[in-house]
Amino acid sequence: MTSIAPAPLRTSRRPNRIAWVWIIFSSLAIAAFAVAPYFTSSLKQLAAEDAGLAFGYADQPIGILIAFYAHVIFAGIALLIGPFQFSRSLRSKQPAIHRALGRTYLVSVGIGGLAALVIAPVNTAGFVGFFGFGTIGVLWLWTAWKGYRSIRSGDVASHRAWMMRNFALTYAAVTLRLWILVLVSVHLALGGDPSTAFTNAYSAVPFLSWLPNLVVVELLIRRRGLPTLRIV
Repeated sequence: MTSIAPAPLRTSRRPNRIAWVWIIFSSLAIAAFAVAPYFTSSLKQLAAEDAGLAFGYADQPIGILIAFYAHVIFAGIALLIGPFQFSRSLRSKQPAIHRALGRTYLVSVGIGGLAALVIAPVNTAGFVGFFGFGTIGVLWLWTAWKGYRSIRSGDVASHRAWMMRNFALTYAAVTLRLWILVLVSVHLALGGDPSTAFTNAYSAVPFLSWLPNLVVVELLIRRRGLPTLRIV
């Protein structure tokens, strides 16, 4: 009797599409709506309205203000471009566009990351924010450099892995706001003081906004058979 091997199971791609659509639209939303107020009103006006993080930067020296706006602008550009760089169709059918966007993305990360290091010491989350936001600034620059060096040496697999890690850090702009929403909601649900809800939530996000992102992306890198990080 001839045995018939069972047909291989097909993994549904629908969850991947849903996640991809979510990443694109959430990135576009934060890049547009979180950045826009800083160009429609002055920091002093926004601080008076208790909008965003303006209250922590409105009275800073001109050098800090320049770094703040540089971070807002170029991090926003990186967030806009980043999701589309992982499009297989764009890489295969329009490689010149992929490369041009990639250069723009890396320059944006470079400027945004350096600006983040400048404003980290005066962040509104105190000592935790200095280390949390300072660390993500360093890692953002380092992973971008590793991604650039790997593609220059022709190592496409390593380039993909490093850029996945880098965008996980870029995407912290989105997850930071999601965590704040969750933490504020929990704070209020537990009967906490509404006047301290945002402050308490913001004190947790300097690390919470990006550490889980790196864990998730490293699992995705391993799942796709790309080069993983080695501790030793």
